[in-house]
Amino acid sequence: MIYYHLSFQNPLTHFLDVRITVKDNQQQELYLQLPAWRPGRYELQHFAQKLSAVTATANGESLNIEKATKDRWQVQAGGATEVEIRYRFFARQMDAGGSWLDEQQLYLNPINCLMAVEGREQEPCQLKLQLPQEWQLACGLPEKERHTLQAASFDELADSPFIASDSLSRETFKVGGYTFHIWMQGDCQPDWQKLTRDFEGFTREQLEVFGEFPVPEYHYLNEILPYRFYHGVEHSHSTVITLGPGELLMAPSLYKEFVGVSSHELFHTWNIKKIRPKEMLPYNFAQENYFKTGYVAEGITTYYGDYMLARSGFFSAEAYFEELNTTLQRYFADYSRHNLSVADSSFDLWLDGYKPGIPDRKVSIYIKGALTALLLDLQLRQATDSKASLDVVMRKLWERYGKGNVGYTAQDYAQLVDEVAGQSFQSYFDNFINGTAPIEQPLDEALHFVGCTLKEQQNPLRHEGRYGFKVSTEGSAKVTAVAPGSPASELLSIDDELVALNGRKLENNLQQLLALEPKEVELVLFRDKQLRVVRLEQNQESYYSKYTVEKRANATAAEKENFKRWLKQEF
Repeated sequence: MIYYHLSFQNPLTHFLDVRITVKDNQQQELYLQLPAWRPGRYELQHFAQKLSAVTATANGESLNIEKATKDRWQVQAGGATEVEIRYRFFARQMDAGGSWLDEQQLYLNPINCLMAVEGREQEPCQLKLQLPQEWQLACGLPEKERHTLQAASFDELADSPFIASDSLSRETFKVGGYTFHIWMQGDCQPDWQKLTRDFEGFTREQLEVFGEFPVPEYHYLNEILPYRFYHGVEHSHSTVITLGPGELLMAPSLYKEFVGVSSHELFHTWNIKKIRPKEMLPYNFAQENYFKTGYVAEGITTYYGDYMLARSGFFSAEAYFEELNTTLQRYFADYSRHNLSVADSSFDLWLDGYKPGIPDRKVSIYIKGALTALLLDLQLRQATDSKASLDVVMRKLWERYGKGNVGYTAQDYAQLVDEVAGQSFQSYFDNFINGTAPIEQPLDEALHFVGCTLKEQQNPLRHEGRYGFKVSTEGSAKVTAVAPGSPASELLSIDDELVALNGRKLENNLQQLLALEPKEVELVLFRDKQLRVVRLEQNQESYYSKYTVEKRANATAAEKENFKRWLKQEF
């Protein structure tokens, strides 16, 4: 067993004291690896930059310890059977993947700060916390003793975040014989009756998809903050959700986000924590874990997160369509869909997947992944006359791969889709997963099966829809994006600061001036601090179109029945 101990002296410094005790050591040179990234965010995060004062001792004597890489340490153990490593960790990152220490709580993602002992990662681990006696502990791992956690391996320990505080509140509910705990840390007034009813609803729907839950108990660890925030991260026995402001928790807009992210993270308990790409089984925390199936891991989860809320009745059909329409607007907000497939964008998560990046380079695996999941679900229903759906694919993925801890490949997933469909879906994967074919017409055709349509409308903002450029909504009218091939593409550049249109000063009135439909558009702007004048002329094309999912007035009785089977709601 590997022993970890955490304590702190002054919580206002945000520094944690970490001690690792390695017993029964048989290595002359002992190596310790701090994770370089965390599951749920596929980019290197270099947690080692938050460590300081790393030392090693044995029998009360100092041992030589030095870095072998940026986050790997070599200890000259010299035959010592028990080695102790100490260091400090700066815990001041309040998001769902970070850690935070202050006078009110210790919130920790162990993966941020605990080193693995190389070669002994599969041994049990004990984590002892030196905390105020009155502090309660919320964690997916059970307490073996007061403020002491034990995990079967380093992976399990690293994947078990916790909140320790004397101000935690909790409500528990059961669905299908499984126990779910909702923990709240922070200033808020939850309506527990409403909350548990809504959580029970989407939990029941998800259990219906898979038939069983991967773990006997599950914990929602909620950090409710006094400022606007939204973030969630999945774990095997829990999720951390950071959300705010707390006083608006039960207000419709924030509550919708709270339930939505909770549904999304719960679905991850199957899809990525258990149903995992072969490239990530096991995780290699020392380097990138490249994989192309982000459209399954995150895309399908994004689709089901909201879809389950419609099937459980939390969303009306109209409210669900609003969520779909938001996803569509995000997808069509730029022209990246023409340039990089969702599979290649998954691979490139490790490069720039969580940053805006250069214009129009890559798609979001969450957004395009969700839309391709919607398309696949509807096409499967159509191909099988509603006898099968994406539900069947997910359950088979669970039974064949997740349940037995077997990693799947992109080919495994594609073959499973073919099996469920009873026909080849190769064109779906060629066009929409591994290719960049337009999704609009196929999605519209698929929506017709459930009595709906994908409606295209010209962008109501004239500078976007007719001239092909976007401007910042705050402060000066600065160009933020330019559509390829548009009138603006030959004359405007990103970061151009527009100051006047046809002699009128621009002060949040660009749309109003263009609504007058002037015959000529003369723009005065600053580019790199130099004054320029350009003249725009619109063509017959439109740009940055708006798309919405709507019910068709002429839907047939059969299509209305398909709609009911899809959403569990009347048309």
